[in-house]
Amino acid sequence: MTTPLRGVIPPLLTPLTADRELDHASLEKLVNRLVDAGVDGIFALGSSSEVAFFDDARRLEVLRTVLELVAGRVPVIAGAIDMQTDRVLQHIRAMEGLDIAGVVATAPFYAITGPEEIDSHFRILAASTDLPLWAYDLPVCVHTKLAPAMLVRLGQDGVLAGVKDSSGDDVSFRLLASLNRRAGSPLSLLTGHEVVVDGSYLAGADGSVPGLGNVDPAAYVRMHAAAMASDWEVVGREQDRLAELFEIVYQPVGKVGPAAGVGAFKTALRELGVFDTNMMSRPMSPLEGEAIGGIREILVRTGLL
Repeated sequence: MTTPLRGVIPPLLTPLTADRELDHASLEKLVNRLVDAGVDGIFALGSSSEVAFFDDARRLEVLRTVLELVAGRVPVIAGAIDMQTDRVLQHIRAMEGLDIAGVVATAPFYAITGPEEIDSHFRILAASTDLPLWAYDLPVCVHTKLAPAMLVRLGQDGVLAGVKDSSGDDVSFRLLASLNRRAGSPLSLLTGHEVVVDGSYLAGADGSVPGLGNVDPAAYVRMHAAAMASDWEVVGREQDRLAELFEIVYQPVGKVGPAAGVGAFKTALRELGVFDTNMMSRPMSPLEGEAIGGIREILVRTGLL
């Protein structure tokens, strides 16, 4: 990438058939919907894609299909998510011949690591590829919060191109943005905190990576344009409506994590006619019953259906 990645970069969902195979037709409809809405990029193989449930072959199948469907219309960054450095490197090597704009990696997980190991992890990854490297701050899954000072230092040293912050820690994000500015803004900062993107813009975010952006990409695009124009009244109005739309994730009962959140996004897209099914990766099951009615009611109330 010759310029920093900014704007709205939704983490792409992965539609599946009733037999849990990749649904190419639904994926094409989703990709075109996002691009037509004016998104600035696409994040493939992130948490919202269900990447943690995919084997290596499925990961490459999804990424190659996404790149074919995007056809160079917007940049695509791809998640190289795995437990430890060597496994992440394997994913990166498999991606290097593809037309991606960067790779996204978390801190190591499962085996406990500290600040020294995490710093070394990102430096090893960056030294092993010419692709821009993005840090994915996801403590709910990784169980480690990436330190703002470390991230900025890695940006200054040319290790990281940016940060995808899904920590939900607005205090830490504000500190990260402040430290980044003082250092000359070596990092592009993208928030994944869907219902407080407005606050992230005020803190200094360069854009967002909202899972809810699969359901309503146009609203996030409008909010980004308003933020860049310092039209905070419009920013607030768009965010309030998106916060109401986000209530779809609270409709499932007895489900947590991606089974609830990604499951709600997939169900909404099925109700909108974008996906043929709301099937989830094993061992998760798709939403059914009363949750469907609750999601439909919210889609109607927020003007999408």
